[in-house]
Amino acid sequence: MIHTLPLALPSPLVDHHALDLTALYSTGWGLTLFDLAGAANGEVYALYGVGRYTHGVADEEQDPRVANFGYRIITRYSAEGEVLASAQFRTGGAREGGSDVADGGDISLCVLPDGVLAITATPDMTTLVARDLSRVLAVYDSKDGRPFRDFTPQEGDPFAGSISVTPSGRLLCTLAEYGVWRFGSVITNLVGIAEGALTAESKPAIRALASLDPEPAHQSAVDLRPHATYKGDPIGMANRPRPALTELVAAEDRLSKWEQSRLGRPVPLSDDLFVVPFYARTFRGGSRGQPFVFALVNDQGEMTGRLHGLHEWRDSPFTGFCFNLAADPHRGHAFHLNRYGLYAWDRAGALRAKLDSGTKTFKPLTHFTLGSCAPNGDLLLAHTKQHLILRVPAPDDLTDLAATVEEALRAYARQRTALKKQWGPVNWHWQHSAPLHRI
Repeated sequence: MIHTLPLALPSPLVDHHALDLTALYSTGWGLTLFDLAGAANGEVYALYGVGRYTHGVADEEQDPRVANFGYRIITRYSAEGEVLASAQFRTGGAREGGSDVADGGDISLCVLPDGVLAITATPDMTTLVARDLSRVLAVYDSKDGRPFRDFTPQEGDPFAGSISVTPSGRLLCTLAEYGVWRFGSVITNLVGIAEGALTAESKPAIRALASLDPEPAHQSAVDLRPHATYKGDPIGMANRPRPALTELVAAEDRLSKWEQSRLGRPVPLSDDLFVVPFYARTFRGGSRGQPFVFALVNDQGEMTGRLHGLHEWRDSPFTGFCFNLAADPHRGHAFHLNRYGLYAWDRAGALRAKLDSGTKTFKPLTHFTLGSCAPNGDLLLAHTKQHLILRVPAPDDLTDLAATVEEALRAYARQRTALKKQWGPVNWHWQHSAPLHRI
């Protein structure tokens, strides 16, 4: 069923901080979506951030109506699209209270096989949250604060920087390493698979499958990760999968040899085949036309192929920085949405559908970003300006994708009108009064 869901702010938060929802984001506040995830029971979760920073306001300002603040929010929706609850937790820059939730860059969300939520961030921070959003169950934090000058190594307890779940419950993970491309920071560099359950009491070992930079610089024994192994030994120093993905495709980018490329979030195309995206260097002056690869990697670490059919210029994900992939591993379908269209592939990597956003029918897709696939294969999209989530039913046959998405876009227009009458949004900002858990 097609559903349109509001990406809503909790009313107590809006009231407590006297947020002016009519104000432009250029005035110092904003709402940012990080990720969407679906559960096996049909529920949907959204992870997003809201914050305010006003130049000239002192950090010690205590009046919440004018103080700077930052929160991460998770909102839970029923299978019918009703807002059930939200959880609110502060980011690292908060001045009031504390939070056990790990915070970092490249934040993402997934629903584990037992229904528990996993919030992940670079470098290898993982927070487990109860499915009803009432409490934090566990935090696995690398405590790696590099490249700050006052960094002193601490004994952390890391897990992963991102997690995706395969049909049998395996965990497809990314891991960060120090010294990637000779930078003095910790950057996502490895893809691995974990076979066991991730719980509040224990974490499974991760077996590394692929790497991006084959030889990160300046590593020492402190950079070894005992919970992540390659050929039975801890990852780090000279021990990681070779040849690296960039070595396998080096001839395709003659100028840079893929130096300073970045690893995207991999997704499972089946239980033992994964799509691993990686992108060439991003330039400040524009990167359209830069090479990128959606590699097919099996659970033995072999690059067996790629998703074909995209042109580096005409279909560039660098326009608007649309780097997300989604996959329906039960049907063997992979999806990518960028400013030029929605693309779909089969398990063999053949492009089976392209919905061109240059056409009148699919032009509205330019305003959406791709979140993920729900466990039943439904696509979860988000409208970046109207702060709405669109759930698109998954067709069994990709030749039906165009008709399915066309109907979903028509339904979105109708449902958006109904929501406006029901919710009364202010400048496309929605509020809800469902239970709010401060965790």
